[in-house]
Amino acid sequence: MRRLSDKTLVVASHNAGKIREIRDLIGPLGFEAKSAADLNFIEPEETGTTFEENAAIKALASAKASGLPALSDDSGLVIDALGGAPGVYTANWAEREDGSRDFQMAMEKVEEALRDKGAVMPESRTARFVSVLCLAWPDGHVELFRGEVEGTVVWPPRGTSGFGYDPVFQPKGYNTTFGEMRAEEKHGWKPGDPEALSHRARAFKLFAETCLGA
Repeated sequence: MRRLSDKTLVVASHNAGKIREIRDLIGPLGFEAKSAADLNFIEPEETGTTFEENAAIKALASAKASGLPALSDDSGLVIDALGGAPGVYTANWAEREDGSRDFQMAMEKVEEALRDKGAVMPESRTARFVSVLCLAWPDGHVELFRGEVEGTVVWPPRGTSGFGYDPVFQPKGYNTTFGEMRAEEKHGWKPGDPEALSHRARAFKLFAETCLGA
């Protein structure tokens, strides 16, 4: 385990929503965060077959390009009735032919796939959001942290907060989707809190406790 002493790091992402959430999480801890998008880094090809592999690919690319520690996130929606799909290909389900991403289209694909499986009742639509954070240093050292939150895929989508598949994911024990939650409710966490809600916040809690001593 390696502690992080630098107060400047790179968020290894070009996803505006993901960058915003990570900045929200690390900002209160006194970090200055630049993003791979801000630095005009080329997005590396994500050739891994696990969240851990893809998170490491992104973090290492930004760490080596910047000479600074880099924090990446690889995350996705894992649906039991679909055999774990879309999983590591969660973003791919939103891709259009022109290279843009349309998550409304992606959510419709998920719903169509679930209906094709006959998964129309809540008990047959169980799922989890998974987030793996990778902290990488320019010398190639990496630390990995995994967070998961159980829930159910709902239809129709509800809420306009968050991003991606948030409007169709209702975490276990809640009556609202991630898309209906304020940012503070979804991923707010600070040292001393016993628990975090979102998959990304749970992974971040492990990262903070391990690498920051928070």
